[in-house]
Parts: sequence; C-alpha cells; structure tokens
Amino acid sequence: MPKNETKRPWEATRRSLADQLGEIDGVLPGSIVVRRMRCGKAGCACHDDPPTLHGPYIQWTRAIGGKTVTRYLSEEELARYQPWFDNARRLKEIVAKLEIASLHALEIERSERPSSPTPGAEAAGRVTRRRRAARGA
Repeated sequence: MPKNETKRPWEATRRSLADQLGEIDGVLPGSIVVRRMRCGKAGCACHDDPPTLHGPYIQWTRAIGGKTVTRYLSEEELARYQPWFDNARRLKEIVAKLEIASLHALEIERSERPSSPTPGAEAAGRVTRRRRAARGA
C-alpha cells in the first residue's frame, strides 16, 4: 500500500459485504408456507384416521402497500424461485452487517480526530444575542 493511502477502519469488511451484495441476482420478499389441509366434505379421506390431507398448497405471503397479499405457487414455481426467497433473507442480513460495520468505522474515525467545535455553533450564539437585543434585554 502506498504511504499516502490510509486504510480506513472496517474497510475490508465493508468491501466484502458490498461484494456479496453484487452476487445477489433476484430477490422476492415475503414468506413461504407449505400446507396440507382438510376439506369440508364429511366422507372425504382427509377426515379418516389417520387422515390423508389435501395438498401440498404452497402459499407465498408478503406485504404490498401495507396490505398482506397471499399467492399460491406451484411446486415448479417454488423450485424455480426458492433462491430468490433465500436471497431476500440474505440481503437483509448483509445490509444489517454493512450498517454495523459502517457505524463502527464512523465511531473509530470520530474518536481518532481531534474534537472540533460543532459547525454553526457560533452562528447559533449570535442569533440568541440578536433575539435578546430585539427584546430589549
């Protein structure tokens, strides 16, 4: 590394996480539930002991505009899009880790810098004096 280049805190971690973000292809939010159910017909095999339940029914549930939306998927669709559902969880995990690494880097850089007055602090003081002068104090 050249001498004029300084290594920033948590840089390797942040770059690694950013690289992982670039590997994500498609993302589908929500959750998948595979259900087997009984029907309402009294003589159906789903009411026997042991029951032969209907299904599997694959439900994809997600929120759109604050409303819960459920859609049924075929087994082929689930097999095709399961990596995208997995990517949604992975994306959230990576972003959370990236936020933590960035916050740590910020705190380290702030602690290494000499403290300086808050920008605009002098202007705020002048405004206060002007208000006092305007009030006649």
